Parts: sequence; structure tokens; C-alpha cells
Amino acid sequence: MANLTRWNPFAELEEMLDRYSRGAGFPRLGNDRETRDLMRRTDWSPAVDIAETPTAYVISAELPGIDRKDVKVTVNDGVLLIQGERHSEKEDKDRKHHRVERFYGTFARSFSLPDNVNEDSIQADYKDGMLKVTLEKSEKAKPKSIEVQVN
Repeated sequence: MANLTRWNPFAELEEMLDRYSRGAGFPRLGNDRETRDLMRRTDWSPAVDIAETPTAYVISAELPGIDRKDVKVTVNDGVLLIQGERHSEKEDKDRKHHRVERFYGTFARSFSLPDNVNEDSIQADYKDGMLKVTLEKSEKAKPKSIEVQVN
């Protein structure tokens, strides 16, 4: 009997983009080996919106049905990583499923941070299945003028 493998179109798309980016010489988000391996092992990918205000970047991720303890947000070497897991419902012998469209299992999203993000002030809030990560901008370095002495 053959094993069935769940087709993940997002993983296929990610792999295709990865090959294209490498061939074109572009860096990909989350280029360290650990992050790439994690992204390949994920079962699904949550929808994310990224917005910018004058003082911050805001990332909003839809994570319905996920407990806060199952969500982890980390920053390492200028890459923000959102990861976690949605657990499937316990199987009920008296219930027959006719269709299952929701994704279960692990997920991960990584984002390269702009240079003007203050990594020490990143905040994450989770409420009603929405994760909101606020990345405050740091003050831009003011141009420094140096007078050149002519001798």
C-alpha cells in the first residue's frame, strides 16, 4: 500500500522562488540553514499584512484557533521569525468528517527587517486569533559634516 503525502502548494511555490532567487543572485528571507530547514518542514503558512506608519512597521498575522502558548516570535540577525502550531481537533468516533479545509500542524514565516528597525523595542500582542507585531523605527543617523582642512 502506498503512503499518501499531503500536497502543499505553498511549499512548492517557496521552493520555486528559492531556486529563482538563487539563480538571479538575490538573497532570500531567512537565509540561515536553520530557518530554511524550518520553513521547509512547515505544514501551512498564515496570511500576513505588513503596514508602515511614520514611527513603526506593523505585521498582522491571522492565527485563528491557535493558543497563545503555541506561537513564538523571535528576532535573530535582522530576521523576524513567527512560528507555531495549530493542533487538530481530537478524533471523535461518532463524527464523520465530509470535508476538512483548515490547515493543521506547524507554521513559520520569516521577514528580513529593514535597517531602521529598533530590535530592542519590538512588541507582539495576540488577541482573538490575530498576532500584531510592532517594529518601532529607530531614529535615522543624522548626516555628519566634516570640514576638510587644506594645507
